[in-house]
Amino acid sequence: MFENYANTLESLKEASHLRSIKDFEQKSGKYIYINGKKLLNLSSNNYLGLADNEDITEEFLSFAGKKYTFGSASARLLTGTLPVYKELENLICELFKTDATLLFNSGYHANVGINSSIAGSGDVIFSDKLNHASIIDGMQLSKGKFFRYKHNDMDSLEKLLIRERNNFKNSVIVSESVFSMDGDIADLVKLVELKNKYKCILILDEAHAFGVFGKIGLGVSEDLGIINDVDLIVGTFGKAIGSMGAFVTGKKVLIDYLINKARSFIFSTALPPINIAFSKWIIENKLPHTYEARMQMLKLGKKYGSESHIIPVIVGENDKTVELSNILYQNGYFTLPIRPPTVPQGTSRLRLSLITDITESDLEGLRTIMPAYCC
Repeated sequence: MFENYANTLESLKEASHLRSIKDFEQKSGKYIYINGKKLLNLSSNNYLGLADNEDITEEFLSFAGKKYTFGSASARLLTGTLPVYKELENLICELFKTDATLLFNSGYHANVGINSSIAGSGDVIFSDKLNHASIIDGMQLSKGKFFRYKHNDMDSLEKLLIRERNNFKNSVIVSESVFSMDGDIADLVKLVELKNKYKCILILDEAHAFGVFGKIGLGVSEDLGIINDVDLIVGTFGKAIGSMGAFVTGKKVLIDYLINKARSFIFSTALPPINIAFSKWIIENKLPHTYEARMQMLKLGKKYGSESHIIPVIVGENDKTVELSNILYQNGYFTLPIRPPTVPQGTSRLRLSLITDITESDLEGLRTIMPAYCC
């Protein structure tokens, strides 16, 4: 009965493609502990080192007291909304100077809900070919049509717009700002230009940039001064903010539309109030004090050839990538192999994610190990 599933797993194993869940003993700052071994954690999205920080947890719980519960037991449209949810949404609006904000349970919930509902029958989405799986899944669930342009290639996008735009009613362009597997940054100025020229809605996923880029941490769109030119900005609390959940902020008519059409919002039990309160507290009390540390982290990323705090080390073959990961493990570095379908075939890699606590000296050992494997 289960033979086909077993055969598939065996095929994945033979191709050095099989995934498994790691059992960690502890996470502490920039280190992770597994099988009694202390490793520098280079596979985390905990960019500001706020998650799993005992001092921050203790400080927040002292502030929160008994004001917030650990369960919501309902979707937002039923009984799952308390004042703290609107307070966080209003805070995001104040920071971005946008019309409205809507919270989602995760970045995946947000991208699936937005991209599956924003384009209906007769509409079209133009998506960067390396956009996150959650964006792709959302487009596949949409009743609209979608086209994927070459990664960060504005000529490729414009050719598609010239060919296809007038065949549809509503047109959407969607891109990440910092791409999660390559660490490079989209040409946002050109995206805004094309959005205006071809009368499109522009959706920007700032998941890996929110809390890292910008003077107050709003993302690459803040750095470039184009927040008002983007129709919907998506951000997450589960990465730099060290919490859980996500948001979309922008034009009120689009937010109201999502409240009524985004199924991942409508049919999901809301995150616990204490979690919402923690995200709000971090943004108000901790994020404003991270600027210097964030800039140092980005500077270190650039020293290693990246445009951001995400450093791709492209090896190519699956087996060599797994081998390099294991060698780094033996030398005190924890970094997981990234293989297709997460990245294109033939580009298996290690994805080194920096956090603000990591220093240049922490990475010195990589320089002697990686050159033999990197293409």
